[in-house]
Amino acid sequence: MKQSRAALLRDAIEEDIVTGVYKPGERLDETSLAARYKVSRTPIREALTQLGVMGVVKIQPHRGAFVNQITLPEMIGMFEVMAELEGMCARLAARRITARQLDELVAAQADCQAALGKGDSDDYYYANERFHLLLYAASGNSFLANMATTLHKRLKPYRRLQLRVPGRLEKSAAEHETVIQALRARDAAKAEDLIEKHILVQGDMFSDFLSAMSSLSIDDGRIAAEA
Repeated sequence: MKQSRAALLRDAIEEDIVTGVYKPGERLDETSLAARYKVSRTPIREALTQLGVMGVVKIQPHRGAFVNQITLPEMIGMFEVMAELEGMCARLAARRITARQLDELVAAQADCQAALGKGDSDDYYYANERFHLLLYAASGNSFLANMATTLHKRLKPYRRLQLRVPGRLEKSAAEHETVIQALRARDAAKAEDLIEKHILVQGDMFSDFLSAMSSLSIDDGRIAAEA
């Protein structure tokens, strides 16, 4: 799915933040960013505003935008809450998902598989994001879906980084298939359990995730911004 120029610019800045090009607490100068990404300051300002809403940066009046900071325990805690929220979505979706919604979920999964086949992690990321947003909507609970979507956006850079762990794309796609099967079977408990395990950063996955984060600046237990 092709992204707009604004979305691509936002993602490029976000990518540089999560990979440590810009450090926690660093001020993001609009002029320097405009030169780096070869655009005017207006789209830079719009991208920073979006990243501010997502929590990636912190906008300080009269001072500008700064890379947000988060402790490792805070980030893990957010993943735990994310798993619970998605678990609720999956449990409700198993009871409420319509045939059209299931078809849309299957189509998103097909896009994930296509991206996996091409080895395109960016395409996979966007197809994966669509898969999860469709799952939230299928819960039939707009309040829950909004909560899940908000936290999903806050964790976006780290969910993106997770997909860079060797073998994670293949595992992610396989886990999607089991979730779809549980939804088809209307097995609420299984769907909930599967999606929670899909989201949680634990065990070997946790160690691999920390390794993937090794390029980030970690100082006094703080790492680059959440999203």
